[in-house]
Amino acid sequence: MKKHSLWSFIGILIVSIFLITACSEDSSSSSPDDGSTDSTDSGDKNTLVFGRGADSVQLDPAKVTDGESLYVTNQIYDTLVRYKEKNTEVRPALATEWNVSEDGKTWTFKLREDVTFHDGTDFTAEDVVFNFERWATGGEYAYYGYMFGATEDNPAGIIEKVEATGDYEVTFTLTQPNAPFLYTLAMPPFGIASPEAIEEHGENYFKNPVGTGPFVFEEWVKDDSITLSKNPDYYGEKPKVEEVIFRVIPDNGARFMELQSGSIDVMNGLNPQDIEQVESSDDLQIIRRPSMNVSYMAMNMEKGPLKEKKVRQAINLAIDKKKLITLYEGIGKEAKNPLPPSIWGYNDDIEDYGYDVEEAKRLLAEAGYPDGFQITLDIMSNPRPYMPQPKVTAQVIQQMLGEVGIEVEVIENDWDTHLAKTENGEHEMALMGWIGDNGDPDNFLYVLLDKDNAKKGSAGNYAFYKSDELHDILIEAQTTMDKEKRTELYMEAQEIIHEDAPWVPIAHTTPPLAANKSVTGYQPHPTGSEPFNFLDIK
Repeated sequence: MKKHSLWSFIGILIVSIFLITACSEDSSSSSPDDGSTDSTDSGDKNTLVFGRGADSVQLDPAKVTDGESLYVTNQIYDTLVRYKEKNTEVRPALATEWNVSEDGKTWTFKLREDVTFHDGTDFTAEDVVFNFERWATGGEYAYYGYMFGATEDNPAGIIEKVEATGDYEVTFTLTQPNAPFLYTLAMPPFGIASPEAIEEHGENYFKNPVGTGPFVFEEWVKDDSITLSKNPDYYGEKPKVEEVIFRVIPDNGARFMELQSGSIDVMNGLNPQDIEQVESSDDLQIIRRPSMNVSYMAMNMEKGPLKEKKVRQAINLAIDKKKLITLYEGIGKEAKNPLPPSIWGYNDDIEDYGYDVEEAKRLLAEAGYPDGFQITLDIMSNPRPYMPQPKVTAQVIQQMLGEVGIEVEVIENDWDTHLAKTENGEHEMALMGWIGDNGDPDNFLYVLLDKDNAKKGSAGNYAFYKSDELHDILIEAQTTMDKEKRTELYMEAQEIIHEDAPWVPIAHTTPPLAANKSVTGYQPHPTGSEPFNFLDIK
């Protein structure tokens, strides 16, 4: 909150008195007798101000993996299909209908004929082809690589070709069946962008986004705010608010104070200890997001002692999760698998490592480290929905590992820097997390732990865990259309991951958002972001 000096306040008061006096002396300049207001006054705009802990990395959704970027781009872009409001079932969006061949390799989509991009150009099948061909050109389009198995040698991955088989029909030919394919297409990173805008802005397109979504990009003040305006030509349900402003307020407490003062309307990253205060307020409300996430500590298996499985198992045994979970103050449950229990295929038969200091010391000695070792732990300075207090979490882990002789240096960085370091494999251990994108186990296990996604510079597998056995199982699960068989494969995959211990799984959360009670129709989505065209401010 801004603090004004006494002299500033007096000055404002004098000006206010002067203006009030002037208005009272000239009634002809006052508002019309019918009580209407001047709609051109920006103060009259129906504006939603959303407070968050970190800025977007960039606004080209195909190039990012962070939730803060996708929260914004989810408003600007539309995908071929979208998730329903409360779950990951798909509904039509830019595509009105679709069908798949018996062998699961050919998908045909009929497209809407009444859609324009925000720059006024018409949306056609050729635009879909353009976007997919763009994403298949290299590793900078991280999600394309994660979800479609793209490699340096095969940048197109499993998508053999994308063709405009009519002005408003597009056909995908895959090299192999892909069970999550339709659900993957609904993910925000696959929002369809204007080819003309991409060509016009070139390398600067990431800060000049143009889509077909319910809101239009207006302005980005880096590390401060992003402003979007209502798209009056939107083909779907038109937004009820005229403007959305995403404000960056890094500190949870400061953000909560701004919500209480009314300078923001909604906030994420609410401190768990503030939930009770919100619930008892006459002016505020709690909005709970369904849990489809995991927080974890990744151990870079290419670094020093972490190459040894017994060391990684010892680290798991040295961390008391029951104590750690108290930092979540009621919004988190202990994790034992990378997959959250809300996702089908979760293996509940796996027994967690538990807390056993003596067994941890024994394993360290067997691995050749009876006196422990020194190591670094990289953390983000910004709170995340899956980890509300990263700094305190790291300090507790530091203390616990110290009890078995592992001396931990905590390195804190802003969110952008933290992502860059971990994607490049510069860390030894790192606190991270993931919010599921499409409700499929593949989106957790393949994206976060397969060897295909352990490429420095674009890694999603921050443990740099490279198991051929796991890889074969995950690829078989991708190409099997039988859900029962896929479930068996994912259960087996979790057993392998548990044994190899590339992570310390920490928690699954139900992240709370807090909002003014004037905000209505806000439906938080399990994937971590939702379109704002359904909500309103009364």
